[in-house]
Amino acid sequence: MHIVLAILLLLVTLLAVVSVIRQLKYKNLFALGFSAITAVAFGFFSIATLISEIAG
Repeated sequence: MHIVLAILLLLVTLLAVVSVIRQLKYKNLFALGFSAITAVAFGFFSIATLISEIAG
């Protein structure tokens, strides 16, 4: 069941990365900051959940 959570977190991370790229293009620094923080946080928890499930 946790693998589903990890996949959902990974999808949110990918959307946040797309948002970072888009905000770089628009030069919107406030949204860029929030998108970057979101990408890092969700990316960390996604990877941590995957490692936790694989390690047992």
